[in-house]
Amino acid sequence: MSTHFHTCPLCEATCGLAIEVVDGPSGLPIVNKVRGDDEDVFSAGYACPKGLAINELHADPDRLRAPLVDGEEVSWERAWQVVAERLGGHLEARGRDSMAMYLGNPNIHNLAGQLYVPALAKALGTRHIFTASTVDQQPKHVSAALMFGEKLSIPIPDVDRTDFLMILGADPMSSNGSLMTAPDMPGRLRALKKRGGRLVVVDPRTSTTARMADLHLPIRPGTDALLLAAIANVLLAEDLATPSPHVSGVEALPAALSPFTPEAVEAATRLPAETIRGLARDLAAAPSAAVYGRIGTCTVAFGTTTSWLVDVINVLTGNLDRPGGALFTTAAAGQKNSSAAVGARETRFGRYHTAVSGLPERFSEFPSAAFAEEILDGPIRGLITVAGNPALSIPDSRRVQRALEFLDVMISVDCYLNETTRHADVVLPVPSVLERPHYDLAFMQLAIRNVAKWSDALFDTEQPQEWEIHARLAGIAQGMGPDVDPAAVDAFVLSTVVQREVTAPESIVAGRDVDELVAELGSVPGPERMVDFLIRVGPFGDGFGARPDGLTLERVKAAPHGIDLGPLEPRLPEVLRTASGTVEVAPEMLLDDLVRLRESMQAPTDGLLLVGRRHLRSNNSWGHNLPSLVGGSNRSTLQIHPDDAVSVGVDDGSMAVVSSDAGSVQVEVEVTQRISTGTVSMPHGWGHGQEGTRMRIAADHAGTNSNVLTAPTIDPLSGNAVLNGIPVTVAPA
Repeated sequence: MSTHFHTCPLCEATCGLAIEVVDGPSGLPIVNKVRGDDEDVFSAGYACPKGLAINELHADPDRLRAPLVDGEEVSWERAWQVVAERLGGHLEARGRDSMAMYLGNPNIHNLAGQLYVPALAKALGTRHIFTASTVDQQPKHVSAALMFGEKLSIPIPDVDRTDFLMILGADPMSSNGSLMTAPDMPGRLRALKKRGGRLVVVDPRTSTTARMADLHLPIRPGTDALLLAAIANVLLAEDLATPSPHVSGVEALPAALSPFTPEAVEAATRLPAETIRGLARDLAAAPSAAVYGRIGTCTVAFGTTTSWLVDVINVLTGNLDRPGGALFTTAAAGQKNSSAAVGARETRFGRYHTAVSGLPERFSEFPSAAFAEEILDGPIRGLITVAGNPALSIPDSRRVQRALEFLDVMISVDCYLNETTRHADVVLPVPSVLERPHYDLAFMQLAIRNVAKWSDALFDTEQPQEWEIHARLAGIAQGMGPDVDPAAVDAFVLSTVVQREVTAPESIVAGRDVDELVAELGSVPGPERMVDFLIRVGPFGDGFGARPDGLTLERVKAAPHGIDLGPLEPRLPEVLRTASGTVEVAPEMLLDDLVRLRESMQAPTDGLLLVGRRHLRSNNSWGHNLPSLVGGSNRSTLQIHPDDAVSVGVDDGSMAVVSSDAGSVQVEVEVTQRISTGTVSMPHGWGHGQEGTRMRIAADHAGTNSNVLTAPTIDPLSGNAVLNGIPVTVAPA
């Protein structure tokens, strides 16, 4: 028996796992046991049920291990021939603007998705890029880019040192955190309370996190921006604001926020004015405080404005960029706002638009809410999906599924035959999460502590590595034919990364010879060389000899439990990429949106509003095929308050018809006190068991697809889908 240490790649928490491996009956190694790694420098033994089930994913008999062409297993050679014929033929006949890409959430959880998918997108040469970001987090990126000059400059709550944590639209006890990498949030929140800190949770549901709170505010869905605007109003009107340094634009805020008094927002938010006023005063008086808003505040009509106001309050209370407040992580590798990237970056949106509705791009992406119409009524006739299931995960689900049937060619890179990939001409399977190396490039930029951790692959595989699949697809998209060498594409990508760094004036390798640096990284192709380079030129790296005691990938590998690089430290103004060189707290786009926000206070407040929810054992649609993660309390039900259940005539355990302007579904009713009156809740990612899929456990726990009820409505500032606060009616089935 041997024990391997591996960072879990299944959510943003990056927990360390200790995986016991033994020889199986056939003589090949198999997993015997999975537990949390007690010595992990970040998670210290914590692991959630998803991580502990990682071998179920690895060993899942439904997981694809051979390519599919028109639903039939074929050799890799045959699969690549068909990809070249159909993709190449489509590009020649219809052109590159007829193609689209959809990139799912798992891409950000693995090195191939982060390092090679951009090369594939560039090789494909289309503007029609859709990703899970616009059903999840785009408002945070737009707000961060406008305020700080870089979309990944997202202030992270200093959970371990704060005296006061206010959480809106998030349930980190269930989700483990999002855009906030923080393993063992249950333990960290308990520690906050034990040291005398205060936890406030704003959520229409009494979530697991809300049950732990000192104060739970059951806000009316979609009105978080009004609450935050009122808090900022009190801070300014009562002279409680002590703005953080390196900030400009504060003088524009009093007039802009003057309409949003606690009394003015009381009816819309369903929160007493005195409670709001008291909360503002408590935030101002706390020795340190951090406000954190996540998916429930992003997937609403005012997602970007809400995200902005979160950081406006962090600024006004003096808690931006100070211990115990909200700080910027210093990642060991791939830092997008490192000192090597000195200089302002103009944040430009709307450089091009969708064909049907004229929706603008954001960060070279189109809103996923426009996906179906761009196929059915627009120019898209071909599609590449990578680790995504838009058939269930994006709005107007039934129309999305019709759109997938309308395509002329579709290539999918995925480990499952799911509700989306069942439509593909070719499905190219990827190795399991235990058959590839891992380093969290993205999430280490959003962590509550500076950490570096590398994981080797546990098992060998005869399948091509995922980076090879993306590289080969990129070559085929460029017309190189089915026999393109992935190593050649890898060499080009690596040289591009190195070239970009040596031309950055403040880089530690500025002016160095590209070929010499590439040679020093070795000759074995794949992501390890790129990660090594990014670590070595990063803030803790050896700089290729410039800092002899600095990090290299070899040194990170030598620490199987990770390397702790210390707590977050103040980084202003170094982190800023705005034109002014300051935190621009009053961007014109966001000030202008306050007119729309003010008008929303006059909207009717009656009727039922639908919100989503997350379960600790749920991890998007693919997690529903793992036996230990489905069943029990992880169910696809409609949660409804007892008073509302009586009003609409439904009983616990009965079936109800839920209808919206977009569609209607039947779903099992769960009557519970844990949701406020006027609100109902369904989890996302369900709706399995469709013909042509191969996910048997998921089919046995099919559930109901909540995105049948969501129209392709967006937050106009970010293009993010509106998935929460949906007006619905409920009636007995």
